[in-house]
Amino acid sequence: MTSRRSFLQTLGVATAAAALPRDLLAGTRTAKLDAVGLQLYTVRALMAKDVEATLATVAGIGYREVEFAGYFNREPAALRATLDRLKLASPSCHVRLDNVEAGFDATAAAAKTMGHKWVVVASVPERFFQSVASLKELAQRFNAVGKRAKDAGLRYGYHNHNVEFKAVEGAIPLEVLLSETDPAFVDFEMDVYWVTQGGGDPLALIDKFPGRFRLLHAKDASGPPAQEMRDVGSGVIDWKKIFAARKKAGIEHVFVEHDAAPDPKASITASYNFLHNLSF
Repeated sequence: MTSRRSFLQTLGVATAAAALPRDLLAGTRTAKLDAVGLQLYTVRALMAKDVEATLATVAGIGYREVEFAGYFNREPAALRATLDRLKLASPSCHVRLDNVEAGFDATAAAAKTMGHKWVVVASVPERFFQSVASLKELAQRFNAVGKRAKDAGLRYGYHNHNVEFKAVEGAIPLEVLLSETDPAFVDFEMDVYWVTQGGGDPLALIDKFPGRFRLLHAKDASGPPAQEMRDVGSGVIDWKKIFAARKKAGIEHVFVEHDAAPDPKASITASYNFLHNLSF
């Protein structure tokens, strides 16, 4: 492979190099994801049958991180032992809003046993999307939960679907929530598919709200007008551009997800292989 030095020597003069585009001068240096995670909702049917065997399958594919959406009738300590044996980490889990309000103490205790850093509310009742005032009320509830989480040594996050992109009184709900929440207390988990399907632009969100998207759900879309959910890499979403902006976004963990994969094991294998091999 030609090095930058030998390339410039071939050109003969340094002044010629000064006229080269910056991306050409950068040569072939690329980045890759440090780890690929899986939101276990994707394999929920398999988890319901055999938790330990499914986690072993996930680890065998190559995943190093998992995000829980319920513990499938297992005690957190027992699940943590299984994760440790399989060399899996679980940086986050999905919970309901009442789990982090009325049930905060139990949720926090389980999260710490599991090794979670984030407790993420995956969705909220639609009544919060009726007005800007109700969205601001929700944001203040997020701030309160987020402060409590921070005081307990955790982080609070919110995961979007497509309803957050249906305008309410001329405002985009997700942008209201981002604007009205305190970054010291509230993080966001960007679901790239639902942003796209809802008519949003993941890169524009990152530009407007840098550092807010500490977690990311990776699932692909077939493209308009159908925008069917696809395995990562088999749709039209430009993952290279999204991950090239990972530092600006604040992304720390990436979780593959497919809400309704016909063959969950094949789906998570295909998505893992694409992301594991992706350079950007």
